[in-house]
Amino acid sequence: MNEYRTHTLGELTIKNVGENVKLSGWVQRIRDLGAMKFIDLRDEFGITQIVVSEDIELNTETVIKVEGKVVERESKNHKIPTGEIEVLSEKIEILGKCKNVLPFEINSEKENAREDLRLEYRYLDLRNKRIHDNILLRSKVMKTLRDKMDELGFTEIQTPILTSSSPEGARDFLVPSRINPGEFYALPQAPQQFKQLLMVSGFNKYYQIAPCFRDEDPRADRSPRRILSIRFRNEFCNTRRCI
Repeated sequence: MNEYRTHTLGELTIKNVGENVKLSGWVQRIRDLGAMKFIDLRDEFGITQIVVSEDIELNTETVIKVEGKVVERESKNHKIPTGEIEVLSEKIEILGKCKNVLPFEINSEKENAREDLRLEYRYLDLRNKRIHDNILLRSKVMKTLRDKMDELGFTEIQTPILTSSSPEGARDFLVPSRINPGEFYALPQAPQQFKQLLMVSGFNKYYQIAPCFRDEDPRADRSPRRILSIRFRNEFCNTRRCI
């Protein structure tokens, strides 16, 4: 595939036994048995167990490249796609060493750190599988929407993020203007006025996946800071869905 890997860490199966491979990823877990170490190596696609016999100092969240041979595992783990195999490492290269103490545990199923701390170290927080998978799911949902709307003949149109104030029941998020001191832009609560402009401009079938910003108290079905408004128009029928 490239100089860092021939396969992703969710790709290898029993069919790959006997192959020489290169893998790269983050060290998620280390089990030290003295003469031998077992490493769970992680990337976006999955986890592969690495058997390390050489004397090398590693700690979790260090990024490494491994070259070795795929073998069948004696103790199989059927909970993961790669659970029937492991890789006997022949060469390990440290690509990025992690410091010994992290501000919070990354792979915990529970949110065991304050939100402000997680936001400060957002690049670590985004490695958490649940959060990471949510972002990937959002991408898949967007792609599915776009593919279907394109199939139905709709045109995707983007409307401005900075606009004039148009209160709809919630407080505006304001952005000061550098060019005009004392004047402010508003982040749109919904692209309603732009939708009306498009209607009278003769766009037949269009839609927008629009970020909408509402300064309001939390609700069970939406984020207080940002909602996603999916608006579309077909002929003279207008519909809105918010998620």
